[in-house]
Amino acid sequence: MIKSMTGYGGAKRESGKIEISVELKSVNNRYLDCTIKLPRMFISFEDALKSAVQRHISRGKVDVFITIDSSKAADIEIVVNRPLVAAYLTALDEMADEFNMAGGIEAYELARFPDVLRAEKREADTDALLSDVGRTLEEALVGFNAMRTREGEKLKNDITARLAEIERLTAMAEECSPRSVAEYRNKLETRMQEVLENTEIDEARILTEAAVFADRVAINEELVRLKSHIAQLREMLESEEPVGRKMDFLVQEFNREANTIGSKGNDAEMARIIVNLKSEIEKIREQAQNIE
Repeated sequence: MIKSMTGYGGAKRESGKIEISVELKSVNNRYLDCTIKLPRMFISFEDALKSAVQRHISRGKVDVFITIDSSKAADIEIVVNRPLVAAYLTALDEMADEFNMAGGIEAYELARFPDVLRAEKREADTDALLSDVGRTLEEALVGFNAMRTREGEKLKNDITARLAEIERLTAMAEECSPRSVAEYRNKLETRMQEVLENTEIDEARILTEAAVFADRVAINEELVRLKSHIAQLREMLESEEPVGRKMDFLVQEFNREANTIGSKGNDAEMARIIVNLKSEIEKIREQAQNIE
């Protein structure tokens, strides 16, 4: 299935009172270049999240933005400094006995003593949080890939149409080539008649010259290879694997054959065919650069 390298996806999830948001966007790139942007305190999640991205994407520059909002989470607890409370109570009892003072103290009064109570941030369960972030990323990737698949279908349709045009132009070049040899033979014979006038023309010489010319302008091998490339590209368009880089290479081979055919062409009709052929190949090359 053809996929575009450009796409966007996003997903949100609540885990307890922690809000997780993931956004992905990608543009064309020769290889996979993935950047994960998330809060500094969760930087240890980066490698695991990159691995998740690599399971879905093989090519492109991908930016992943992750926000983790724990401002509403009940992660603060009040801790009693028990050793200190015991020490305060012992000291108070000793003071009451020594100075004949009334004993006893209320808890709220003791709580006002320095360092009896302290607020602590409860340590997060990082494994559970990483799992939730991973699930949110997977949801975002599903939407991201759906968008890339839709774009890929458009690219496939455009390339398929251009392949049909290349196939038509190839058939025209194949038909034009023998005609150019016959025209050359006729022109050669006419020129020799004009030069030699009434002298008998050496038919063997004409045949030899025509054969040399035919060998020089023969494009059969190039046409066979071009047809093979067309068939290969059609197979790639139906592949379930990423084929963008293979397609880049194959389109270079299309250009190579077109250039060779153009260099062998010797008439205006062939030149026109090659110009149109190279134009269609260039449009396919531009589209192939968008394919994963």
